[in-house]
Amino acid sequence: MFKNVKTIVVLLLLGAVGVSAQHKIPVYLDDKKSINERVEDALARMTIDEKIAMIHAQSKFSSPGVPRLGIPENWMTDGPHGIRTEVLWDEWDQAGWTNDSCIAFPALTALSATWNKELSSLYGKSIGEEARYRNKNVLLGPGVNIYRSPLNGRNFEYMGEDPFLTSKMVVPYIKGVQANGVAACVKHFALNNQEIGRNTVNVIVDDRALYEIYLPAFKAAVQEGDAWAIMGAYNKYKGQHCCHNEFLLNDILRKEWGFKGVVVSDWGGVHDTKQAIYNGLDMEFGSWTNGLSWGTSNAYDNYFLAKPYSTMIAKGEVGTKELDEKVRRILRLSFLTTMDKNRPFGSFGTEEHAKAGLKIAEEGIVLLQNNNNILPINLAKTKKIAVIGENAIKMMTVGGGSSSLKARYEITPLEGLKKRIGNQAEIVYARGYVGDPTSNYNGVIAKVSLEDKRSPTELTAEALKIAAAVDVVLFIGGTNKSDKQDAEGYDRLDLGLSYGQDQLIAELIKVNKNIVFVNISGNAVAMPWVKEVPGIVQGWFLGTEAGNALAAVLVGDVNPSGKLSFTFPVKLSDNGAHALGEFPGGDDVTYKESIFVGYRWADKQKAKPLFSFGHGLSYTTFQYGKVTADKKQMGAGDQITFLVKVKNTGTREGSEVVQLYISDLKSSLPRPIKELKGFEKISLQAGEEKTVTFTIDKTALSFFDDKKHDWVAEPGAFEAIIGASSTAIKSKVSFSLQ
Repeated sequence: MFKNVKTIVVLLLLGAVGVSAQHKIPVYLDDKKSINERVEDALARMTIDEKIAMIHAQSKFSSPGVPRLGIPENWMTDGPHGIRTEVLWDEWDQAGWTNDSCIAFPALTALSATWNKELSSLYGKSIGEEARYRNKNVLLGPGVNIYRSPLNGRNFEYMGEDPFLTSKMVVPYIKGVQANGVAACVKHFALNNQEIGRNTVNVIVDDRALYEIYLPAFKAAVQEGDAWAIMGAYNKYKGQHCCHNEFLLNDILRKEWGFKGVVVSDWGGVHDTKQAIYNGLDMEFGSWTNGLSWGTSNAYDNYFLAKPYSTMIAKGEVGTKELDEKVRRILRLSFLTTMDKNRPFGSFGTEEHAKAGLKIAEEGIVLLQNNNNILPINLAKTKKIAVIGENAIKMMTVGGGSSSLKARYEITPLEGLKKRIGNQAEIVYARGYVGDPTSNYNGVIAKVSLEDKRSPTELTAEALKIAAAVDVVLFIGGTNKSDKQDAEGYDRLDLGLSYGQDQLIAELIKVNKNIVFVNISGNAVAMPWVKEVPGIVQGWFLGTEAGNALAAVLVGDVNPSGKLSFTFPVKLSDNGAHALGEFPGGDDVTYKESIFVGYRWADKQKAKPLFSFGHGLSYTTFQYGKVTADKKQMGAGDQITFLVKVKNTGTREGSEVVQLYISDLKSSLPRPIKELKGFEKISLQAGEEKTVTFTIDKTALSFFDDKKHDWVAEPGAFEAIIGASSTAIKSKVSFSLQ
């Protein structure tokens, strides 16, 4: 009996040991191990076929994981302004879900116009929560391409013309997104500054412009934001497509900047297997936008980084070193996102997110002109308001390309005004013109039908009749998300307003001088009537809460504090790319304006802008004191601090963006007259004064020396310039670098 009991005990112990051994956690699943250890362990367990599968798409927006090892798929989502509706496995049209209506956030032009880094963080956090809830682990955004021409159809997706402003605004966005266990995929790397010929055009640009203008925001995204992913661009640089570009991806991104993340192709941006292997690409998407083309049952298996790659390996034409590096980076992405046990759950379509979007929209709206204090609308004295223009009723979340959204709701400007004003004044509406009546984009149908059979003459007559009988006219026009307006795949045809809007405004002026033009757009537009229209507001594409935000600013519930993130030229020839005849270019486009982009060009040419970079008015007034410095000389390893007092001299609370520009008074190479090197947004009560400080080091004085291939700060004389915009200069102080 005892002997049997002893045997049983031994067997039980052995069984327990066996079970324990069987349940020992593999290193790659042990979150107590470092990510590098986990990556190497997972990699060692994978077959070549499993590795190949991970580096290319399996559907429109997903790539495989490793089911055998429990490593999840990677799911991408457009876009930078809201989480795209679910689409069919292999089509752009929506899948027909009923629970994928997102909160639409303002376009990034509106975010950059806030000049508020805290709001950028809130934006990233909010959109990251939406992506996480929808179980996406890569958000295809934000976009940080530089505003080179006002005709670029995708300018609305980006953050303006200045590399410093863009760099400071993109970092908190990235951190906000990635705090949710969702990778920010910063795009489009690099030099993707036009839509005409975007898949073929070869950009020729000097190294100074490349490093000083077009790369800084990407560098900040990598080195300060720790972005987990970067998306390549469609265009070429040095004759190579940017999605597999040796210079951009290997030399700059990885070697110079130390990028450890994943490089994702733009959809259809891959053109060559060998270049994709050796030149830094990790994940291939969209090479045949219809995954069933090419006469195969599944074209995804025939992507450049699919069977062609594995065949080359099998034949011994290429090794597996590069494949392993790609998979290492993808595995790292997985451990940071889908395989992070502490990943938050996110939230979707919430009131909190809508309020965040509203706050960003309100701060991003820019008061460009306010002659005779026509704004805010005084509802105590205003009995009747005319709202004229198609953009007052047109949904702007639908269309425009990859940023098109199925929003949970969208408050149009007319709806917002009616809701806010209520019975305080009568609102009458006239369309005035027909722009684009289209109300369907990839199966997302706008809630308002814009079909209108009336002639232009009838529409104009109605608008004039209504305008003549009201106290104030709100003309809500601009561009839209249609082809050749503000839209992916197209550039605008000219700087003027389409659909006869300029002519209509000229006619309206004749019957009522009290006109406010609200420009709903992501781009600058010409305004030949600017001297005759007292009120001008830049209203952007503001997302879900667009109408409420605009109404709040127009009636004065919110004091406008937005500042332009790009220059409004009077005419196209005031823009460097157009003045030099290099937009859009042909097979090649040469950036002949070099570093002189935006206000840098305007300063150089002494061209007075329509509205300057950094410009934006308020319903109160601000008085600037004289800027002082804490020293007159600084050494190469020192810092220098500038101080300026700013006082609210008006009668209501307001916020001001105080801007610091630096001027190099004598340089061995041509330099801009001044460059933005600091900004602070401050809130001041009526009568309140604050001291704003800026501290810089020699990096703010440096330029890129293309011969030395390095940043150089030359000893000599400099000026620190304080402005309310790039042209509204308040004071200067001289100092020197020893």
